[in-house]
Amino acid sequence: MPFTIATRVSFEEEIKKSRFQAYATPVETEQDVKDFLALYKDTSTTHQCWAWKIGHHVRFNDDGEPSGTAGRPILATIEGNELTNVLVLVNRWYGGIKLGTGGLVRAYGGCAGQCLLLAEKIELIEKKQVSFSCLFNEWAIFQYEMQQQGIEFQEDYTAEGVTVLAKLQIHQIEALAKKIQDVTRGREQLHILDEELPDAG
Repeated sequence: MPFTIATRVSFEEEIKKSRFQAYATPVETEQDVKDFLALYKDTSTTHQCWAWKIGHHVRFNDDGEPSGTAGRPILATIEGNELTNVLVLVNRWYGGIKLGTGGLVRAYGGCAGQCLLLAEKIELIEKKQVSFSCLFNEWAIFQYEMQQQGIEFQEDYTAEGVTVLAKLQIHQIEALAKKIQDVTRGREQLHILDEELPDAG
């Protein structure tokens, strides 16, 4: 059973006058990764190194540190904790003392590891992207239903009514599909969309 982390956590330490600051956050898509990195872009740092894993897809970035000394150890820490759908960013402010390649690997991997130790591990619940349409007068019923179940959704108003995109946990699909058939008297049905992440290639 795959695990992710419940919420964003951070950890900070000083190693030979360099300050290291790690953030770990749950992510579901590459867009989540981009949004987080944009939000935490910090020009005062010497390096902002990161790694993420979503399903079987991984990426890492050394951001100017010697190749293999930052991003890869961060990724190894994510995988060592058997986590997925996680991004870890480690910022470094250089303090004037070189750490050497072994020191850098230990610093980045260690800081990422300490940060992940603070995170609550939770079971990763698989979600499916679904879509359905309804008339304006039916929308309030579905909106209420989805809010009650904590379902993420976004609606798009058209001339004919409302088109809805939602992310459902597997066990929620059948009940919503039945509700749609009941409320629309069989006129509409729930469509499951296959959302594949682009291949890391």
